[in-house]
This record gives sequence, structure tokens and C-alpha cells, in this order.
Amino acid sequence: MLVEMEHVKKHYKGFELDCSLNVEEGRVTGLIGPNGAGKSTAFKSILGLIGIDGGSAVVLGKQAEQLSTEEREQIGVVLSDSGFSGYLTVNDIIPVLNNLYRRFDRDHFLRMCEEFNIPRSKKLKEFSTGMKAKLQVISAMCHGARLLILDEPTAGLDVIARDELLDLLRGYMEEGDRSILISSHISSDLEGLCDDLYMIVDGRITFHEDTDVLLDQYGILKLTEEQYDKIDKEYILARKKEGFGISCLTAHKQFYMENYRDIVIEKGSIDKVITMMIRGEA
Repeated sequence: MLVEMEHVKKHYKGFELDCSLNVEEGRVTGLIGPNGAGKSTAFKSILGLIGIDGGSAVVLGKQAEQLSTEEREQIGVVLSDSGFSGYLTVNDIIPVLNNLYRRFDRDHFLRMCEEFNIPRSKKLKEFSTGMKAKLQVISAMCHGARLLILDEPTAGLDVIARDELLDLLRGYMEEGDRSILISSHISSDLEGLCDDLYMIVDGRITFHEDTDVLLDQYGILKLTEEQYDKIDKEYILARKKEGFGISCLTAHKQFYMENYRDIVIEKGSIDKVITMMIRGEA
């Protein structure tokens, strides 16, 4: 297990984090939730960038604050509020990375910059949003990191730039001893990349599931009031009042397909699960 968070607590005025999650070796884990839910706070707790008020954050087998410099080099990080100065060029960044990381692979870094059309002599302030995002991810994975922690790396990117960045991450995962913990508001990114998903709402994990299970077994039942009164509610996770009647979230779509052939059942998706879990009634 590369990351183990056990009831990590952090108190701010008007907000309290109480988060538990695991990131297994060889897997991509997604953290989803609305703005202000605690995703960035959870990431900073894992990295030891903020002090925690309770619980335990273990990274690479150690408490975050006990990691040595060499062990920290096994982690690549992209945070939403961080980045290089806009007055630097890629050529300026190379010696910085070389001094920061003993295992910095200059040749690999330059190959990836060339492959993803990152200019070497242009100032970063002249880069597009997509070019800046790709450079940050390339920098995070160019020093032999076993774990990537990425906070909203696709935010603000167009479809092409997002696809290129996701290709970067898939290439990184081709070696099986690596892992990624990523947050994103764009569900299609997570559906195509993540092995499992956690949902955080108001600082607490409210949902955890393998992505394949969510996409295959979850569904949304579209019911009239009369249909809702008659169905077996044992496998209903949440319900929401709609103009036509009631929507229900279930993790046993097949049960309702086989036993209630007259009701409308939509395939589950990350967006639909988020909506039902946050806006629906348990």
C-alpha cells in the first residue's frame, strides 16, 4: 500500500476534514467531489504540507512527516495552486530539476517534452494552459517517482490537451509498481483512467467503489410514485424527487432489470452517482 489515510483530521473555521482512503501499488485511484469538499486538503495532509489534528497518514510505509529526502523523491506532485515561474523556460527548469532530484532523467524529460510539443526556449508565461499542465506532469514523473499525486491536473484544458495528458499518465502506469492518486472534476477522465474511486463531501469520504463495478453494476431507476411504492427497496442507495416521479440509485442494476421489466433503468456513471449521492436522500 503506497498511501494509507486513516481518519486524518484537519480543522479550519467552518470546515473539518475526516478522511480515510488507500492507494494500492499498481493502481490509479481517483478522488472526486464538489469544490470545497476537501480534496486539496487531503492531498496536502498526505504530503505533510499541513499539520494534521488527528488520525494517521502513511506514505510509502512511513508517516508523511518522517519521510527522508530520498523517500520524498519517490513522489511526484502536481498541486492546483503550484507551478514554475512564468519567466522561466524549459531550458531554465532543467538545472533546477537536476539539483532537486538525484534521479532526474534529463534525456527522458527532454524526450517527453519533444513528444508532447513543449518548446524549450519559450517563456512559460507564453505557454497555453495545456502546455503548462503537461510540463508540470512531465516534471513530476521524470525522476523515477513511484507515486504521483495530482490535484486537478486537467482543469481548464480542452479535449485535445486532456487526452494528451491522460496518455502521459497511461504511459507512466505501464510499469506495474507505480500508482497515481488523482482528483478531477471531469468524470470522463476518471472513468477512462482510474481503477477505483473515492467521493469526498464536506470533508468526509461518502463512497468508495471500483470503477468497473460502478460502470457495470450501478444504475439509475426512473420511477413513477406508484412504481416506487411497489418495488423492493433493499438495494436502493439514494433517491431524489423529480418532475416525473422519483430517481433511485442502485448498485444492483441487474436485480431490477430482471424483476421489474416495466421500469426505465439508466446505466450508472460517475456524474450520476455524484449527483445522486450529494443531492439525493439516503
